[in-house]
Amino acid sequence: MPPQEESMLQQFLVPLHPEGWRFVALFALVTLLLFWLWAPLGWIGVLATAWCAFFFRDPPRVTPSREGLVISPADGVVCMIAQVPPPPELSMGDAPMTRISVFMNVFNVHVNRIPIAGTITDKVYIPGQFLNASLDKASVFNERTAVRLHTEAGQDIAFVQIAGLVARRIRCDAERNQPVATGQRFGLIRFGSRVDVYLPPEVAPLVVTGQTMIAGETVLADFNGKEPARQGVAA
Repeated sequence: MPPQEESMLQQFLVPLHPEGWRFVALFALVTLLLFWLWAPLGWIGVLATAWCAFFFRDPPRVTPSREGLVISPADGVVCMIAQVPPPPELSMGDAPMTRISVFMNVFNVHVNRIPIAGTITDKVYIPGQFLNASLDKASVFNERTAVRLHTEAGQDIAFVQIAGLVARRIRCDAERNQPVATGQRFGLIRFGSRVDVYLPPEVAPLVVTGQTMIAGETVLADFNGKEPARQGVAA
């Protein structure tokens, strides 16, 4: 197979997250039933099954390995950067931290990844509403799972999976006292939503609102860097 055709094929034939297989199987079973009932309905089922596989895709990522880099935990677009207190459920105090919010739509890869190496020191699930995840108040009122991480260099950060209008299921595999690596998979959210990262206020964001993120690859910040915070909005 020519390299160009092989590259195009690899874009579609990517691995699936383990949670996706049962959904793909269910969609395929319904598709067979639809074909039995009426062929045109079956082709609709084929499209739905293909979309389901597309949603649960889990492509490999190349994670930057330099010490101190904070990597995006989610695919999507930076919808907010703000100075706000960390999630109260994580007992990190009331002093403002830099929150970088990444919004995922239904077409993004939904596998979430660890933003920086360290040890998970706390994980708290909070039931709540399903407001539009792009709204600021979603971080307070929506269903979410908040995780606190102590980095290898001794800093504390937090990251939060937030459910949205369409999302109704948060999966977080991170556990207390678990050592984790930068870019390591730790969960996903069905279907679409948002992931927030809370950083110490002295750590400058190296992204801007509107910028597209790639989970496990895009650098959000650098604990060891001297660059000022990026300014403006992505065009």
